[in-house]
Amino acid sequence: MFKASKFIVRQRLPGLTVAVLFTMALGATSPAFSQTAAHQPSGAMTMDDDLANRSPNIHWPAGFDPRQADLFSHNELFINATCERVWQRIIEAPKWPGWYPNAKDVRITGDGGSVLKEGSAFRWSTFGLTIESRVNEFVPFSRIGWFGYAPGTQPTFYHTWYLEPRGKGCQVATDEVGNGPDAANLRKHDEGLMHRGHDLWLATLRWVAESKPDR
Repeated sequence: MFKASKFIVRQRLPGLTVAVLFTMALGATSPAFSQTAAHQPSGAMTMDDDLANRSPNIHWPAGFDPRQADLFSHNELFINATCERVWQRIIEAPKWPGWYPNAKDVRITGDGGSVLKEGSAFRWSTFGLTIESRVNEFVPFSRIGWFGYAPGTQPTFYHTWYLEPRGKGCQVATDEVGNGPDAANLRKHDEGLMHRGHDLWLATLRWVAESKPDR
């Protein structure tokens, strides 16, 4: 699904600079990634590494077995906020561009609405591509997974989140499978791009989840 590209990071989060976000996207050393392998030099994290560390709790639909995928990434991070609070930030898809620089123009289609729910479809731009996604799994405060595809075509990727309470916080895992020529091409040319992008997503998710409630 994805083609190799560079992150175009724009300043959207108060208190976080463009330079910091760009460094995060490239997987440079940062406390935000202390629980992942993102502190390794750019390109060090391989698909084999992610497969070895993948979450055993993910429910994969038919045709999206990580072991048979053309591209796969696993990212995980502890967030010092309740899973209910983290969940709310994830399902408020139209608000993603305000804190995740790799998401643009997110719009829930059909009956619209401001949050994702079971069966929701939404269009957005990510990794430089405009795609459509459809929610396949929806277990409040615990699991959400969606298919992704070019509008009018069959799904080529599956992105999922798994939230698990840990004390007063939440352990968050996000895994993704990509199939097809574009996914295989990205793995060939920049195997770690999707992993770095999802590290950025987790880091900014933690930032908004741990911040004070919106006024």
